[in-house]
Amino acid sequence: MTTDTNAASTGPVWDWAAGHGPVTGALSATTGAFALATTATATGMPPAWALVVGTAGAIGHSAAGLRERLAARTLALRAASWLAGAGWTTWAITTGPLTWAALGSLATLGVGIGAATHSSRLHEEAREEEALAAAARQVALELSADRRAIAAEWVDRVQRVCGITLRVLGVEMWPTGTGFTIDAELPAGGTTYDRIAKESAKLSADARLPHGCTATAGPGIDQGRVLIDVTNVNVLEQEVFYPSDYSRLSIHTGIPWGLRTNADEIKAYLREQCALVVGPTGSGKTNMVHTILAGFARAEDVLTWVIDLNAGSAGLPWARPAFDAQGRPVDGMRPGIDWLAASHKEAMVMLDALVRVAKQRKVAYQDLMSQANTDLLPISPQIPQIMLVVDEGAEILASTDREVRKLGERILEVIRIARAMGARTVLTALGATGAVLGNLMIRREAKVRVALTGGEKEGMDLGKQFPGSRGLKPEQAPYKGAGFMGTPESETALFKSWRILPNQIRDIVAATADRHPVLDGPSATAAGTAYAQRWNPDRTQWMRDTTATPTDTAPAATSGQSSAGAGLNLSALRDKQAPAGGSDEDAAVQAFMDQIDKKFGTTDEPGTAQPERPAAPGLNLSALQPGDSDARQAALTLLLAAGPGGTGASAIARALADAHGTTRQTVVGWLKTWAEEGEAVRVGEGTKTRYVHRQHAPDQG
Repeated sequence: MTTDTNAASTGPVWDWAAGHGPVTGALSATTGAFALATTATATGMPPAWALVVGTAGAIGHSAAGLRERLAARTLALRAASWLAGAGWTTWAITTGPLTWAALGSLATLGVGIGAATHSSRLHEEAREEEALAAAARQVALELSADRRAIAAEWVDRVQRVCGITLRVLGVEMWPTGTGFTIDAELPAGGTTYDRIAKESAKLSADARLPHGCTATAGPGIDQGRVLIDVTNVNVLEQEVFYPSDYSRLSIHTGIPWGLRTNADEIKAYLREQCALVVGPTGSGKTNMVHTILAGFARAEDVLTWVIDLNAGSAGLPWARPAFDAQGRPVDGMRPGIDWLAASHKEAMVMLDALVRVAKQRKVAYQDLMSQANTDLLPISPQIPQIMLVVDEGAEILASTDREVRKLGERILEVIRIARAMGARTVLTALGATGAVLGNLMIRREAKVRVALTGGEKEGMDLGKQFPGSRGLKPEQAPYKGAGFMGTPESETALFKSWRILPNQIRDIVAATADRHPVLDGPSATAAGTAYAQRWNPDRTQWMRDTTATPTDTAPAATSGQSSAGAGLNLSALRDKQAPAGGSDEDAAVQAFMDQIDKKFGTTDEPGTAQPERPAAPGLNLSALQPGDSDARQAALTLLLAAGPGGTGASAIARALADAHGTTRQTVVGWLKTWAEEGEAVRVGEGTKTRYVHRQHAPDQG
């Protein structure tokens, strides 16, 4: 019997589905036996039938108990209860159930059945608990055995490969099922974890791990401990899409950039740090840039300014959903980025504004920093951090072009002066080369580093990008979107960038439109009208009109910025009117030749020896660059003098460095151009690449 909890109920109700307990079971047995004996006596039923029924009940319950795997004492109790009840019923039918002897013996029988049932139930419960505990102990023993086997295997492996004897303290299996972590104690004598870390490749090979899986060592809880992460399932080859959770982020809590091989998110902490992302064509670098912009769009205290001189392609998907076909804002929408520069002029305007913002903040927020007792500007949704994302920005810094170099100098100024005032940069590059990583400011400030290899070996000097990390090879991450990532908070290791599609970019722009902060007052004042009018339809016409270019719609040069280019003003030729009877093309060519004659002349200097070479189609405009033709001619002379053995970019650059200051990157461009024009022949691959002048090429005898 149970109590009904319904408010309309007025009392207890019977639960007919409930099983019998010791008391109800005894009552059921005794009342049933008494009722049967009374009925049988009144109807003259033969007493033997009661005994037959009791025997059948004992057999049936014994069979059911065997199926339930009950204890022997429980089976015996049930059979005895049936036989005792049947015996009493048979005796009561014979002598009469209404005598004191019959009633007294029935009561005694009921009490005995109840007590025996209670004892049996306690025994069964204890037996069940013991069985569960035994099963748990067996599982624990088996698991412990597996972990002991893993520990013994890796102790032997580290001893064999590294010559170090470890004492394993624990083995943690990853919840994702993709590997495990070994927590071990290093031997006495000053042994450090990096002795194991530098042998990562050898350990992985000795363990016969699948491609894309590694065994990496990192610091433990103290300097005498080591953590060895072993990946045994290759998750890098899988395409993992950007999470559909667009919840709020903050620059203070980190921006997720991808997944480690154990499926944990890896975050970039960029309040004080810059970042460098390297990836050759086809490695997934552009997708990685969109992943970075997605994280910034989700942050409530970040404004993103993007420079992409390749027609603004990195920022266009984040800006276009917020405007209609005429460039007017769409109700309820804001661009996923705060400013986009796709031309040199617009980029210079943006960088000038950012420098002014940083300097203005130094003055305007002195009281706020004093109240907070910090020398770092307290970043918040009211005073947001400005993240400058420059696609192929590392190449801008390494460029030898005069105009591009101005951009690079201004980017370096932002990196140098704006850390405390909440302006940091994310630069991308096509390769981890000496030209890219040669700048001390980049090496010092870009502490968050990513290398998307895609299996590419050319130009991926991982040792320079991740100094101190050994055993990193592009072959470990041959998949698009896979590579290495290291931050001051986490060791350099394999990771996988999320895949993000255009539809999801539009969804993120819509979902985060009400989350973007507004540039604070002092900063907006310092940024000026160039910032206030950044999304004006005339400034963004190039985003919608395929006939326009970013240069056509760039704003006028700001103070301190020269509007005249260093070279020929070829665009001015389009404004000249054709003479009567002549075509526009003839007029443009004539004006162009007049400029060349005035600026450079058209005759060779006396005594200058020119090697024979086939005439190139059209004008060789690259030869007209001031200060460049002499160095280029000297490089060609060195190539010719190298003979059939040929030479390389590094050797030529070293020879020209003192006289002309030529960089290796410039020489590489010349050699590629000469190879395309047939002036030189490329021989060999990788580090053995060299170039041979056409006069000494094998097919020229």
